[in-house]
Amino acid sequence: MANVTAQDVKVLRQRTGAGMMDCKNALVEADNDQEKAVEIIKKKGLAKAAKKAGAIAAEGLIHSYIHSGSRIGVLVEVNCQTDFVSRNDEFKSFVEEVGLQIASSSPTYVRPQDIPEADLAKQRELFEGQVEEDENKTGKKKPQAAVAKIIEGKIVKWFSEACLDHQELVTREDKATVGQIAEELTARLGEKIAVRRFVRFELGEGIDVVKKDLAADVAETIANA
Repeated sequence: MANVTAQDVKVLRQRTGAGMMDCKNALVEADNDQEKAVEIIKKKGLAKAAKKAGAIAAEGLIHSYIHSGSRIGVLVEVNCQTDFVSRNDEFKSFVEEVGLQIASSSPTYVRPQDIPEADLAKQRELFEGQVEEDENKTGKKKPQAAVAKIIEGKIVKWFSEACLDHQELVTREDKATVGQIAEELTARLGEKIAVRRFVRFELGEGIDVVKKDLAADVAETIANA
Protein backbone atom coordinates (compact mmCIF):
# COMPACT_ATOMS: atom_id res chain seq x y z
CA MET A 1 0.00 0.00 0.00
CA ALA A 2 1.35 3.42 -0.98
CA ASN A 3 2.30 5.86 1.77
CA VAL A 4 -0.22 8.73 2.01
CA THR A 5 1.38 12.00 3.16
CA ALA A 6 -0.20 15.12 4.60
CA GLN A 7 0.66 16.90 1.35
CA ASP A 8 -1.23 14.26 -0.65
CA VAL A 9 -4.28 14.81 1.55
CA LYS A 10 -3.95 18.60 1.20
CA VAL A 11 -3.86 18.42 -2.60
CA LEU A 12 -6.95 16.19 -2.72
CA ARG A 13 -8.79 18.42 -0.24
CA GLN A 14 -8.03 21.51 -2.37
CA ARG A 15 -9.39 19.72 -5.43
CA THR A 16 -12.58 18.37 -3.88
CA GLY A 17 -13.36 20.37 -0.74
CA ALA A 18 -13.98 17.08 1.12
CA GLY A 19 -12.94 16.61 4.76
CA MET A 20 -9.39 15.65 5.80
CA MET A 21 -10.28 12.11 6.92
CA ASP A 22 -12.48 11.55 3.87
CA CYS A 23 -9.56 12.56 1.66
CA LYS A 24 -7.12 10.33 3.51
CA ASN A 25 -9.47 7.34 3.38
CA ALA A 26 -10.06 7.87 -0.34
CA LEU A 27 -6.31 8.02 -1.01
CA VAL A 28 -5.73 4.84 0.98
CA GLU A 29 -8.51 3.10 -0.94
CA ALA A 30 -7.10 4.38 -4.25
CA ASP A 31 -3.52 3.36 -3.35
CA ASN A 32 -2.57 7.08 -3.38
CA ASP A 33 -3.75 7.64 -6.95
CA GLN A 34 -5.14 11.21 -6.95
CA GLU A 35 -7.47 10.73 -9.93
CA LYS A 36 -8.96 7.53 -8.53
CA ALA A 37 -9.33 9.19 -5.13
CA VAL A 38 -11.27 12.07 -6.72
CA GLU A 39 -13.62 9.55 -8.33
CA ILE A 40 -14.10 7.74 -5.01
CA ILE A 41 -14.99 11.00 -3.25
CA LYS A 42 -17.40 11.98 -6.03
CA LYS A 43 -19.11 8.58 -5.96
CA LYS A 44 -19.54 8.82 -2.19
CA GLY A 45 -21.02 12.30 -2.56
CA LEU A 46 -18.32 13.87 -0.40
CA ALA A 47 -16.96 16.44 -2.86
CA LYS A 48 -18.28 19.98 -2.80
CA ALA A 49 -17.17 20.34 -6.41
CA ALA A 50 -19.18 17.27 -7.39
CA LYS A 51 -22.28 18.65 -5.67
CA LYS A 52 -21.95 21.80 -7.76
CA ALA A 53 -21.49 19.90 -11.04
CA GLY A 54 -25.12 20.28 -12.08
CA ALA A 55 -25.44 23.89 -10.98
CA ILE A 56 -26.21 26.56 -13.57
CA ALA A 57 -23.24 28.87 -14.01
CA ALA A 58 -24.33 31.82 -16.14
CA GLU A 59 -22.27 34.62 -14.58
CA GLY A 60 -18.55 35.11 -14.96
CA LEU A 61 -16.20 36.96 -17.29
CA ILE A 62 -15.32 37.24 -20.94
CA HIS A 63 -11.60 37.87 -21.08
CA SER A 64 -9.43 38.99 -23.98
CA TYR A 65 -5.73 38.26 -24.22
CA ILE A 66 -3.43 39.66 -26.91
CA HIS A 67 0.04 38.13 -26.99
CA SER A 68 3.15 40.26 -27.31
CA GLY A 69 3.59 41.36 -30.92
CA SER A 70 -0.17 41.22 -31.52
CA ARG A 71 0.09 38.03 -33.59
CA ILE A 72 -2.10 35.88 -31.32
CA GLY A 73 -5.40 36.86 -29.72
CA VAL A 74 -7.82 34.99 -27.45
CA LEU A 75 -11.39 35.51 -26.29
CA VAL A 76 -12.54 33.16 -23.52
CA GLU A 77 -15.70 32.88 -21.42
CA VAL A 78 -15.31 31.46 -17.92
CA ASN A 79 -18.48 31.01 -15.87
CA CYS A 80 -19.40 31.08 -12.20
CA GLN A 81 -22.82 31.29 -10.53
CA THR A 82 -22.89 34.83 -9.12
CA ASP A 83 -21.61 38.27 -10.01
CA PHE A 84 -20.01 38.37 -6.56
CA VAL A 85 -17.61 35.51 -7.39
CA SER A 86 -16.89 36.98 -10.83
CA ARG A 87 -15.27 39.92 -8.98
CA ASN A 88 -13.18 37.59 -6.79
CA ASP A 89 -9.42 38.04 -7.33
CA GLU A 90 -8.78 34.27 -7.42
CA PHE A 91 -11.45 33.83 -10.08
CA LYS A 92 -10.12 36.71 -12.18
CA SER A 93 -6.58 35.38 -11.89
CA PHE A 94 -7.74 31.96 -13.10
CA VAL A 95 -9.49 33.55 -16.09
CA GLU A 96 -6.28 35.35 -17.04
CA GLU A 97 -4.30 32.11 -16.73
CA VAL A 98 -6.78 30.37 -19.00
CA GLY A 99 -6.40 33.09 -21.64
CA LEU A 100 -2.62 32.68 -21.59
CA GLN A 101 -2.99 28.89 -21.72
CA ILE A 102 -5.13 29.03 -24.85
CA ALA A 103 -2.70 31.41 -26.54
CA SER A 104 0.35 29.26 -25.77
CA SER A 105 -1.04 25.72 -26.12
CA SER A 106 -3.69 26.17 -28.85
CA PRO A 107 -6.35 23.68 -27.68
CA THR A 108 -9.15 22.72 -30.05
CA TYR A 109 -11.91 21.86 -27.56
CA VAL A 110 -12.75 22.75 -23.96
CA ARG A 111 -13.29 19.15 -22.77
CA PRO A 112 -13.56 15.63 -24.26
CA GLN A 113 -17.37 15.76 -24.09
CA ASP A 114 -17.26 18.62 -26.61
CA ILE A 115 -15.48 16.59 -29.27
CA PRO A 116 -17.81 15.71 -32.18
CA GLU A 117 -18.15 11.96 -32.79
CA ALA A 118 -16.77 12.40 -36.31
CA ASP A 119 -13.59 14.07 -35.00
CA LEU A 120 -13.07 11.39 -32.37
CA ALA A 121 -13.64 8.61 -34.90
CA LYS A 122 -11.16 10.24 -37.30
CA GLN A 123 -8.52 10.48 -34.57
CA ARG A 124 -9.11 6.86 -33.54
CA GLU A 125 -8.75 5.78 -37.17
CA LEU A 126 -5.46 7.69 -37.39
CA PHE A 127 -4.10 5.92 -34.30
CA GLU A 128 -5.25 2.54 -35.62
CA GLY A 129 -3.31 3.27 -38.81
CA GLN A 130 -0.20 4.13 -36.78
CA VAL A 131 -0.40 0.84 -34.89
CA GLU A 132 -0.92 -1.10 -38.14
CA GLU A 133 2.06 0.66 -39.73
CA ASP A 134 4.20 -0.21 -36.72
CA GLU A 135 3.12 -3.86 -37.00
CA ASN A 136 4.06 -3.90 -40.69
CA LYS A 137 7.49 -2.47 -39.93
CA THR A 138 8.26 -4.94 -37.14
CA GLY A 139 6.46 -7.89 -38.70
CA LYS A 140 4.83 -8.60 -35.35
CA LYS A 141 1.07 -8.72 -34.97
CA LYS A 142 -0.17 -7.45 -31.60
CA PRO A 143 -3.09 -9.11 -29.76
CA GLN A 144 -6.39 -7.27 -30.22
CA ALA A 145 -6.58 -6.44 -26.50
CA ALA A 146 -3.10 -4.90 -26.62
CA VAL A 147 -4.00 -2.85 -29.70
CA ALA A 148 -7.15 -1.53 -27.98
CA LYS A 149 -5.10 -0.55 -24.92
CA ILE A 150 -2.49 1.24 -27.04
CA ILE A 151 -5.14 3.19 -28.94
CA GLU A 152 -6.94 4.20 -25.74
CA GLY A 153 -3.60 5.42 -24.36
CA LYS A 154 -3.07 7.51 -27.48
CA ILE A 155 -6.59 8.93 -27.19
CA VAL A 156 -5.97 9.96 -23.56
CA LYS A 157 -2.68 11.61 -24.59
CA TRP A 158 -4.49 13.40 -27.41
CA PHE A 159 -7.05 14.71 -24.92
CA SER A 160 -4.20 16.33 -22.96
CA GLU A 161 -3.13 18.14 -26.13
CA ALA A 162 -6.49 18.96 -27.74
CA CYS A 163 -8.72 19.63 -24.72
CA LEU A 164 -8.20 22.75 -22.63
CA ASP A 165 -9.49 21.13 -19.41
CA HIS A 166 -6.88 18.36 -19.73
CA GLN A 167 -3.92 20.65 -20.42
CA GLU A 168 -1.36 21.37 -17.70
CA LEU A 169 -1.33 25.10 -16.98
CA VAL A 170 1.83 26.72 -18.33
CA THR A 171 1.67 29.20 -15.44
CA ARG A 172 1.94 26.45 -12.79
CA GLU A 173 4.83 24.26 -11.73
CA ASP A 174 2.69 21.58 -10.03
CA LYS A 175 1.41 20.21 -13.38
CA ALA A 176 -2.19 20.96 -12.41
CA THR A 177 -4.59 20.97 -15.35
CA VAL A 178 -7.13 23.67 -16.19
CA GLY A 179 -9.93 21.30 -15.18
CA GLN A 180 -8.29 20.47 -11.84
CA ILE A 181 -7.84 24.14 -10.96
CA ALA A 182 -11.48 24.80 -11.90
CA GLU A 183 -12.49 21.98 -9.51
CA GLU A 184 -10.31 23.43 -6.74
CA LEU A 185 -11.89 26.87 -7.19
CA THR A 186 -15.36 25.32 -7.23
CA ALA A 187 -14.64 23.71 -3.86
CA ARG A 188 -12.96 26.78 -2.40
CA LEU A 189 -15.36 29.48 -3.63
CA GLY A 190 -18.50 27.39 -3.26
CA GLU A 191 -19.71 27.92 -6.83
CA LYS A 192 -19.41 25.97 -10.03
CA ILE A 193 -16.45 27.32 -12.03
CA ALA A 194 -16.05 26.23 -15.64
CA VAL A 195 -14.67 27.37 -18.97
CA ARG A 196 -17.57 27.56 -21.39
CA ARG A 197 -16.02 28.48 -24.74
CA PHE A 198 -13.12 30.23 -26.42
CA VAL A 199 -11.79 31.40 -29.76
CA ARG A 200 -8.13 31.76 -30.67
CA PHE A 201 -6.84 33.87 -33.54
CA GLU A 202 -3.37 33.68 -35.02
CA LEU A 203 -2.25 36.21 -37.61
CA GLY A 204 -2.35 34.75 -41.12
CA GLU A 205 -3.88 31.46 -39.96
CA GLY A 206 -5.72 29.69 -42.79
CA ILE A 207 -4.33 31.93 -45.51
CA ASP A 208 -2.39 30.18 -48.27
CA VAL A 209 0.73 32.25 -48.82
CA VAL A 210 2.57 31.66 -52.09
CA LYS A 211 6.29 31.56 -51.39
CA LYS A 212 8.41 32.65 -54.32
CA ASP A 213 11.89 31.46 -55.13
CA LEU A 214 13.72 34.82 -55.10
CA ALA A 215 16.57 33.62 -57.35
CA ALA A 216 14.15 32.18 -59.90
CA ASP A 217 12.05 35.34 -59.77
CA VAL A 218 15.09 37.52 -60.48
CA ALA A 219 16.20 35.24 -63.31
CA GLU A 220 12.71 35.41 -64.86
CA THR A 221 12.70 39.20 -64.62
CA ILE A 222 16.09 39.46 -66.35
CA ALA A 223 15.01 37.01 -69.08
CA ASN A 224 11.89 39.03 -69.80
CA ALA A 225 13.70 42.37 -69.79
